[in-house]
Amino acid sequence: MSAAQALVHASGGIVVRGTDGGDVEVALVHRPSYDDWTFPKGKRIQGEDDRQTALREVEEETGLLCRIDGAIGRVQYRDRKDRPKTVMYWLMTPLEGTFHPTSEVDELRWLPVEQAEELLTYEHDRKLLRDAARHLR
Repeated sequence: MSAAQALVHASGGIVVRGTDGGDVEVALVHRPSYDDWTFPKGKRIQGEDDRQTALREVEEETGLLCRIDGAIGRVQYRDRKDRPKTVMYWLMTPLEGTFHPTSEVDELRWLPVEQAEELLTYEHDRKLLRDAARHLR
C-alpha cells in the first residue's frame, strides 16, 4: 500500500450523561479547521489500542476523563487526504473534567439525542448515534 493509501486507525467516544430530569445528553464537538460537528476522536499513536486511543482523544478534545461503557461500532471512510480511515467508537460516561476551547476543538455542546442527530455534520455519525441510542434506553 502506498503512503497515500495507508490505512489510518482512529478511535473516539460517544460521551453521554444523564440530566436531573432523567434524560440523556450527548457531547458533540465543533472543529473549526473542518467547520463540522462530530464526536471527539483521533488517530492512534504507536503502542495504543482502540480503547486507549479513544480515552486519550476524548480527554484531549473535551477535557473529560471518561469511563468506557461498551463498543458502539466502527466506521470506515476516506479522509481529506484520500486515505482509507477506520474509526472505532465507544460509549462513554464522563467521570470528571472541564472543557476548555483549543485551536482543534473550539466548542462542546451537550444535547438531547434528537437535537444532537440534527446538528451532526456526517451521516455516519448520525447512524452511530442512532445505534448508541438503542443502548441508552
